[in-house]
Amino acid sequence: MEINTSNGTSSDESHSFTTTASVEDDKPKSWFDRIPKRWQIVALCFFAFLLCNMDRVNMSIAILPMASEFHWNSTTVGLVQSSFFWGYLLTQIAGGVWADSIGGKKVLGFGVIWWSVATVLTPLAAKLGLPVLFAVRACMGIGEGVAMPAMNNLLSRWIPVTERSRSLALVYSGMYLGSVTGLAFSPALIHKYNWPSVFFTFGSLGAVWFTFWQKNAYSSPAEDLTLSEEEKNYILGDSAQEKVAIGEIPWGQLLSEPSVWALIVCHFCHNWGTFILLTWMPTYYNQVLGFNLMESGMFSVLPWLTMALSSNLGGWIADNLVKRGVSVTLVRKVMQSIGFLGPAFFLTQLSHIRSPSGAVLCMMASQGLDAFSQSGLYSNHQDIGPRYAGVLLGLSNTAGVLAGVIGTAATGYILQHGTWDDVFKVAVALYLVGTVVWNLFSTGERVID
Repeated sequence: MEINTSNGTSSDESHSFTTTASVEDDKPKSWFDRIPKRWQIVALCFFAFLLCNMDRVNMSIAILPMASEFHWNSTTVGLVQSSFFWGYLLTQIAGGVWADSIGGKKVLGFGVIWWSVATVLTPLAAKLGLPVLFAVRACMGIGEGVAMPAMNNLLSRWIPVTERSRSLALVYSGMYLGSVTGLAFSPALIHKYNWPSVFFTFGSLGAVWFTFWQKNAYSSPAEDLTLSEEEKNYILGDSAQEKVAIGEIPWGQLLSEPSVWALIVCHFCHNWGTFILLTWMPTYYNQVLGFNLMESGMFSVLPWLTMALSSNLGGWIADNLVKRGVSVTLVRKVMQSIGFLGPAFFLTQLSHIRSPSGAVLCMMASQGLDAFSQSGLYSNHQDIGPRYAGVLLGLSNTAGVLAGVIGTAATGYILQHGTWDDVFKVAVALYLVGTVVWNLFSTGERVID
């Protein structure tokens, strides 16, 4: 029996949000099963990335009472924050190769369980000493390191080009809302139950997600036997050959393309500022603006909430421009230029603003415009090499993670010998470098077959 949920709208629009599904019996379907399968994958990735940043940002709040309890200085705090990136760096390329070889479902599922266990073990590790804490945070980074390449692999197989920016924006908005959730609930949990509670609470949620993932996710449309032929044909279109698993990876070709190096360099430039704000924003609010723990968590939420909204706005704008015939190259360049120049402008204003409310508004504007990067840099891996989307993201995000490792630790050093203005000047300089490189060398055309 075949049920068609099309509502009679135009063919293009009905394909975007409706599908047919074959069922074996007449049992009523749940609301989730009525969602097109490709958007089920997007939704599950959204929640994976929600957990990803919940588990990551809780340290940026917990670090305040932890530093007090264990008598850590700013340099030690910077090392604790950056130790996550030591492991995160190791699995970027490996995660991409793994996902492109065996499928994104297994790789993302592994990542969520691995980082969730490491999150739960963090309080014990902290009490055992800094070396153990560094090791556990690095293990957490190993799990989260495979998430982006695996997700990129999944979406490259499930999502057609006219829905690419929206789907990526939705998944990345899960990261931003994860930051919102983590920053909003961590202070209350710490206040009531002490700082270890945030790691126990957030880490345990990974098991819940994994249950839904195993039941509903597939690495590609070809593996999903419940997928309707109509939706499968819409997803694959005339490019089914690029949805199959890859064999040997053409490293020489990948690394000889200027557009690949544009991704690598610009991912570094982008992530330097992003990771500094992700890990140090509550400390900035506490030390510079004079907010207490609860206020630091509450006001740190606002920039990430702005990012969640503006990333989806940017995705909608980008996909509609592509549908109307604007070249993908132009769309990617414009969106990423906004994602670089917007934060650069507003971070320069922080040195001239003395009111806490003005500083928070600057942070919100900076991060809100930064989120347009999801329709620029972060969508471009699937443009230039759909078959190698996981590997390409692994390559560029390796550079992005290096920015996190160096930038997060360097910020602690800079703050011991300088000011927050110095921290922001470095980020602004890299945003400007990224703008130039992106507009000179990026492309929206497929360059790797």
